[in-house]
Amino acid sequence: RRRAASARSRVPPAGQRRVSIVGMHDAVVVETADGDLIACWFHGTGERRSDDVQIMGARKRNGASTWSAPFQMADTPDLPDCNPVLFIDPRGHAMLGFGLVLGLARTDASDGRVFPYVFPLITNYWSQNTAKIKFIGMKEGGMDKLKGKKIVNIYHDSAYGKETIPVLDAQAKKYGFTVSHIPVPHPGNEQGAQWLQVRQIKPDWVILRGWGVMNPVALKAAAKVGFPRDRIIGVWWSGAEEDTIPAGDASKGYIAAGFNVAGTNFPVVQEIKKYVYAKGKGEMEDQTRIGSIYYNRGVVHGIVTVEAIRKAQEKYGKKPLTGEQIRWGLENLAISEARLKELGAAGFMQPLKVSCLDHEGGGAVKFQQWDGTKWKVITDWITPDRELVRPMIEASAAAYAKEKNITPRDCSKEM
Repeated sequence: RRRAASARSRVPPAGQRRVSIVGMHDAVVVETADGDLIACWFHGTGERRSDDVQIMGARKRNGASTWSAPFQMADTPDLPDCNPVLFIDPRGHAMLGFGLVLGLARTDASDGRVFPYVFPLITNYWSQNTAKIKFIGMKEGGMDKLKGKKIVNIYHDSAYGKETIPVLDAQAKKYGFTVSHIPVPHPGNEQGAQWLQVRQIKPDWVILRGWGVMNPVALKAAAKVGFPRDRIIGVWWSGAEEDTIPAGDASKGYIAAGFNVAGTNFPVVQEIKKYVYAKGKGEMEDQTRIGSIYYNRGVVHGIVTVEAIRKAQEKYGKKPLTGEQIRWGLENLAISEARLKELGAAGFMQPLKVSCLDHEGGGAVKFQQWDGTKWKVITDWITPDRELVRPMIEASAAAYAKEKNITPRDCSKEM
């Protein structure tokens, strides 16, 4: 038997003892052929920038009533290890993967010279934020029209939420708008005070950098104080059906950035329905979610992962690959518009070209608007302000390298 359990499973340590952990994600759980359960998760003092974040595991033997004591599964020196994936391969081996992320992780990890094993692929947070300001400029009639405008940045009070404050401040200085940063404590189910501040500030636009329940609560609070939702722009973790449907009518008109789009009218999704679900091989119980933002994001992740493996096998042969060989495949990944068309994913995601120097590989986003029942794409791909973002990435990565005594790689020697 091989079965993956829900990422919502909670894994108690041995003897049902409680362990105090500042930061932790719920576990991924798999079942081995002999009926044992193996769980993995990451924990530490800070998800994104704390070096003590590591991948931990625990095992519950078949027939046992308690889990083993937690044990370390991976800990990359000088880096936080996040978002593990654990699965049982066809040989019955437990396989652990982490480090490949889409649309998240610390932005300066886009500099592969300093962060060779971290890939914040497709679009990092700073790139996305500059695209948001470009979008606002388009709506206002040009970037020069941003001067004197007021923007409020409502953010989840965490390292993730604070990530875009520096680039927003830099853009405010560049274009002459004012920005007010308003934090929302986790989990974000109380926002009355924050939206009263918004009403007092009277901004032209609000940027919503939320997470989980914070998102629908923000939209309801905005409606309560009379702030128009079509003047609110969300990050992609605030731009899924799970964020809009719970808010009901308060979400209509709301806009969010995304590095993938919703919908089933793409050949790649149609083929999944035809060759997987029509043959009873799918695992999505609620098949109405096929084509949703998060479902399609998983398809994008699959495309990127498989194409990276394909690239690595071009060099190393069609055989099981090592982690280092997969890293090479990711760092040399190139998905052209023509290749996306072959995969049935044209318009579904943007082309990518990753390198030693650039672990982002893309940078563009599309904007989608909630019409009350579904997301509607309202722009083409909008590129980031690379002239602003790239120097900030390199400066931040260089400071990290200096702090950790890391010698950046010479990309001219990477083949």
